[in-house]
Amino acid sequence: MGIIALSIVAAIAGLALGYAKIYFQVAGDPVADKVDALLPQTQCGQCGYPGCRPYAEAIAAGEADINRCVPGGETTVIALADLFKRDPATLTVTPVVPAKAVIDEQICIGCTLCIQACPVDAIVGAAKHMHQVIAEECTGCALCVPPCPVACISMIPIKPTIASWHWPMPDTSTSSNVY
Repeated sequence: MGIIALSIVAAIAGLALGYAKIYFQVAGDPVADKVDALLPQTQCGQCGYPGCRPYAEAIAAGEADINRCVPGGETTVIALADLFKRDPATLTVTPVVPAKAVIDEQICIGCTLCIQACPVDAIVGAAKHMHQVIAEECTGCALCVPPCPVACISMIPIKPTIASWHWPMPDTSTSSNVY
């Protein structure tokens, strides 16, 4: 008898939750969702917004330009230009030299502040133990450097390879239209 009563209560609660999900659903902006899907999700703030979702919402609302995502680079700008049927523009934010974080094992005290600051979970370790950076996951945003109390994190420039090298864009601000 108790099992039957509990099953009926569970079924009623399930129906109520299903109805509440449909009734109280907040409609999101489909354009912002598409833009957010194209962004690299590093949450680095280099675009001037606190994360990828606020930047996507600003782009969808027409408040921000599509060429401010440094980690996404030219690929993201081209994808956003295709989405909005516009000509791709060059990045407005000067890209920094690509780098990866490296932790000096001799100095690291295991405070976990760098782990908390890393937006892509590229740093692993435990409290009071040495931490390490997963190089393949590090986006080079350098958000882990400021919170480190012992300055054991350094950003090491990545040497370009054939796969990562891109032809530099010409500076059009000083060129003239003389042929």
